[in-house]
Amino acid sequence: MIALHELLWARRDAGTPVCRDGADVLDFSAFLARVQAIAARLSEQPARRYALCIDDPFDFACALFALFACGREPVIPAHAAPGYLADLSSAYDAVLTDADMPALVSGSEYIGSFASIDPHAPLTLYTSGSSGTPKPIRKTLAQFNAEVHTLEAQWGVLVGDATVLGSVAHHHIYGLLFRVFWPLAAGRAFDRALSIEPQHLQARIAQCVPESTVVVSTPAQLSRWPELDGFASLSPAPRVFFSSGGPLAADAASKYAAAFGAAPVEIYGSTETGGIAWRRQDQTDAWQALSGIEVHRGDDGVLNLRSPHLGHDDWYRTDDTIAFDTDGRFRLQGRLDRVIKLDGKRVSLPELEARLGLHPYVAQGAVVSLERMSRERVGAVVVLTEAGSEALLERGRVALAKILRRHLAAYFDIVVLPRFWRFRFTLPFDARGKLPAAAVAAAFDARADGVEVLSEVRSETALHYELRVPPTLVHFAGHFPGLPILPGVVQIDWAMRLAAEQVPDVRMLASIEQLKFKAPVPPGALLDLTLTHDASRWRVQFAYRLGHRECTSGVIVYRGIA
Repeated sequence: MIALHELLWARRDAGTPVCRDGADVLDFSAFLARVQAIAARLSEQPARRYALCIDDPFDFACALFALFACGREPVIPAHAAPGYLADLSSAYDAVLTDADMPALVSGSEYIGSFASIDPHAPLTLYTSGSSGTPKPIRKTLAQFNAEVHTLEAQWGVLVGDATVLGSVAHHHIYGLLFRVFWPLAAGRAFDRALSIEPQHLQARIAQCVPESTVVVSTPAQLSRWPELDGFASLSPAPRVFFSSGGPLAADAASKYAAAFGAAPVEIYGSTETGGIAWRRQDQTDAWQALSGIEVHRGDDGVLNLRSPHLGHDDWYRTDDTIAFDTDGRFRLQGRLDRVIKLDGKRVSLPELEARLGLHPYVAQGAVVSLERMSRERVGAVVVLTEAGSEALLERGRVALAKILRRHLAAYFDIVVLPRFWRFRFTLPFDARGKLPAAAVAAAFDARADGVEVLSEVRSETALHYELRVPPTLVHFAGHFPGLPILPGVVQIDWAMRLAAEQVPDVRMLASIEQLKFKAPVPPGALLDLTLTHDASRWRVQFAYRLGHRECTSGVIVYRGIA
């Protein structure tokens, strides 16, 4: 391990791999040369604070250490959307993007030694904050250095010389640590590409052979992968899957244990605190503090910690409540800021979620406060287990919601129970693995394409959706006066969009075939949509029903990759 502030002049073999780019390997000498070139150019510029909006992880790492080397301050926005960057404009003097890299590294003949890097050099990241407004978190290189040494002490032997593959971006603390800082400090290679589905992950694994791999991902990705082609056949299997950003569903953890012999290693922490604890659900669902982290439970149940990742020796109070077990591990009990009052009754939303998750039909659940008909109500978004999926298909959405309400009624006053229910393939985790309240609430509104998705579920052969057609949908205007009906082209568009979310190749449309329109769809209709994928023929068959009537059907033919 090399201290991060000493990385640029450390005695490390020039051929040590830094980044794998397909079949090519960018080594330590290439890293140093690029850092030198960028530092030489940036030293000539008047800007002091740079927003790093570079998606390529190798170029990002080079630019980051070039900024440190020439005494500039890196600012790492969560993403590079123009409006978002405009909101942060007072936090930086200039922006560095992927498009800037060729000019920064070309034609430079700078040869020389690096200036020393301040061990406490500042670096600012941004989180969404509790209100959704970008919140700056100012940290130092010393805090990151402490954390990568914690990670190496905890899992260095397990990871060994493996190449780090990932599906998580490096613009947030988890990806920054696991995909950039830790590999650089330990002398391991990180992959240049993001692996977003198992078949792509398999291709990256194959390019690393005979070296082994580890995978850095989030609960949202890890929960989705077992349903996709190629998951269980990943070979050679990664040494370990890391997960952070939120809790991984127990059923997803069990699928990894069954396929690879161990559940993913989950990391609990935040941008403010760094890593706090870890668990592996095939061993226990309780959290164990990371090496060197002290934790205790306050009188009000809140988790307090003392950690070298904080940059000070004081105790830090979080917003999470915990309960310890007899082994000194702890379980999360929810956040203090998620208690609301409905009709005079106080209810903890985390407690509702925890009780909901105890039902055998529920794999994951999220509840959110909603404003409906000028009153505050609770909505629940649920990911179903296999048994829950069967119940939805057999009994329907309304009956299943009643079953889950009766389950919760054993623990809560009826006035605080969820009134609105949505059933989803996955919860709407963001790129950092967080579950924003706004994203959960959005499940109860019409999508951007106009349709309301009330439920979605997989059977052995197809995908099944229940959709509501909003009466105010713009497509009813003029179609037809006095007798509005939903245009067939809109139904085809909805089927294509929903299919593409599960089969991305559908976006490469070749044709629509076997179209049949048997019954009109009026405003306010509740439609059942079935999608059946024939991967061998590059086709998705769709069929709409309104009650017992067939409405519209057809076949989406896409251009597959041979």
